[in-house]
Amino acid sequence: MAERYFPNKMPHYIPEETPTINEETANKDSLSRLLSLPYHTLRRTLQASALHLKDMVVRETWGLSGKRVQDYSVYTGVLGTAYLLFKAYEVTKNENDLHLCSQIINACDSASAASRHVTFICGRAGVYALGAVVAKYADDPRLLDYYLKQFKELQIKFSNDVPNELLYGRAGFLWACLFIDKHIGKETIATECRRAVVDEMIKAGRTLALKDRCPLMYEWHGKKYWGAAHGLAGIMHVLMDMELKPDEIKDVKGTLRYMIKNRFASGNYPSSEGNESDRLVHWCHGAPGVALTLVKAAEVFGDEEFFQAAVEAGELVWNRGLLKRVGICHGISGNTYVFLSLYRLTGNPEYLYKAKAFACFLQDRAQKLISEGTMHGGDCPYSLFEGFGGMAYLFFDMAEPSEARFPAYEL
Repeated sequence: MAERYFPNKMPHYIPEETPTINEETANKDSLSRLLSLPYHTLRRTLQASALHLKDMVVRETWGLSGKRVQDYSVYTGVLGTAYLLFKAYEVTKNENDLHLCSQIINACDSASAASRHVTFICGRAGVYALGAVVAKYADDPRLLDYYLKQFKELQIKFSNDVPNELLYGRAGFLWACLFIDKHIGKETIATECRRAVVDEMIKAGRTLALKDRCPLMYEWHGKKYWGAAHGLAGIMHVLMDMELKPDEIKDVKGTLRYMIKNRFASGNYPSSEGNESDRLVHWCHGAPGVALTLVKAAEVFGDEEFFQAAVEAGELVWNRGLLKRVGICHGISGNTYVFLSLYRLTGNPEYLYKAKAFACFLQDRAQKLISEGTMHGGDCPYSLFEGFGGMAYLFFDMAEPSEARFPAYEL
């Protein structure tokens, strides 16, 4: 297992009030010096890095392509660049970022016309949802109406073979609905629209339920996945934001309890039902994505069991989460959000420190390790979910850690 991640040799916790730069600290390596900075100083360093990375991502994914769209997705395509520009605008209020974001979305609108996918991360729902939100912020009612109309027509095109998971399925469509409602206004997408999708998801989950064990179960490409991207964690995460009936709430809770009961002894979670390989510590598969869902469950239901399981998953991420990858899907950037989520839930400064530690590791070492071949920059190295785009997004989020949200997952 060790070859998948770097040993975490950073101190478990350094209180913020600890003296920062002294003679002992000055003689330490660059990571230790960076980690010793007070948070108000570090956040400025990270934001400067975020701006630099954002410009690099825009240049590599948009400028050098001749402004042509080959991949329109949020996951590995230029819509992820647009999403990063929107985050930059939220933090800095730079209107140029919002304008460029709108340009890219317009190009993605044309490029995605033939796509059958209806989700936020990998489908047209992402184009229309982000387009509508950006039009709202840009005070462009004509464009806002256009994107909302396009979005509302998507559900009509749902086919029976649409899966239920987050990246390509119903959960991903519902998340797009939630994103629109958050930024534009409640009930922008009618409850009835969402309810019809929830009904299908609950029905499908109960059909595959493991009798007397797990109330809801789902398949994607023949496997019963557990993780955030394709499985139970992602589906339960979205369902918890829906208006559920009492029996549906019971099923969601029961499914999460089944996962907790059947996790590995290490505290990690299987990537799929029956998989006994305790290797993956990613947002997409393993403890990080499940941890974010358990934090959500603790917020929504208030159950101590979910809170304690989230804390234990966070400890596993601290010990095995310094992955040899940079991105948010299966890299250090994504794993950092576990600590930001736990910090938001608890207010405990130890979690903010842990997020700071992972961010400092990225800031200090990522580009050097990638250039040396010790760390993987991602198959799409400038994308939001696999590459430097996710690292930039995280660094922008570190400016206001209590407001940080894993992109396209947490609201």
